[in-house]
Amino acid sequence: MNRLPPRPDFEKIEAAAFASADQRTAVLALIGNIVFSWSNNESLLIYVMMLLLDSDETTAAVVFSTLNTTRARLDLIERLSRVNVTDRALAKELARLMDRFNACTRARNEFNHCMYGLDDQGLITHTRSLRLELTRTRLQWGNERPMDEARMQEMTALLRELRALNRDLWEFLPRLQTGVRSLSSKPPQPATATPAARPRQDRPQDRPQDRS
Repeated sequence: MNRLPPRPDFEKIEAAAFASADQRTAVLALIGNIVFSWSNNESLLIYVMMLLLDSDETTAAVVFSTLNTTRARLDLIERLSRVNVTDRALAKELARLMDRFNACTRARNEFNHCMYGLDDQGLITHTRSLRLELTRTRLQWGNERPMDEARMQEMTALLRELRALNRDLWEFLPRLQTGVRSLSSKPPQPATATPAARPRQDRPQDRPQDRS
C-alpha cells in the first residue's frame, strides 16, 4: 500500500523560523549568487557565437535563444570552433573554458533541480535531487546531500570559480576575435563542373525501319 509522508508541522516550523533565519539567509544567498553568476556567464556565449558565426550581436542572440538548452549551445560552439578557428592553441583554450562552464552548469543544476529539506526548527538540512541517476549497479532517484558547513564551503568555491570564469571569458574574447577565420575572407569553393549531356547514340535496333 502506498504511504504518504506525514504532513509537516507548519505551525511549529513557522514559530521557530525566526531563530533559524540566519542559516536560511546564508544558504539562499549563496544559491542566488550562484544562479546570478552562472546566468551572466551563459550570456557571454552570445559573443562567442557572434565571433564564430562572423555575425552581429542580434543574429547571435537569435541563434542563442533558438537553441533552448545549454547543451545545444555548447555543442554549436564546439562545432563552429572546429570549422572557423584555425589556431589550434586558441581552439584548445576555448574548449577548456567551455569545459569549465559545463562543470559549473552541473553544479548549478544541483540547486535548480532539487527539493530542500527542513527540520522542525526551519533549518535547511539537505537537498534531494529530482532526477534519475544511473550508478554502476542500479538506477536511483532522489540522491540526498547534507547542507552542512562542508557543502556551504563547496558552494562558496563554486561561486569563486564562476567569478573567475567570467573574467577569463572577457579576457579571451578579444583573442578569439583576432583568431577566428572571417567567413568573408574564405576562398571561394571551386564550382563543381556538371558534365555536358552526351548526345544519344541510337542503337541499330532502335532506329526506325524503312517499310516503304
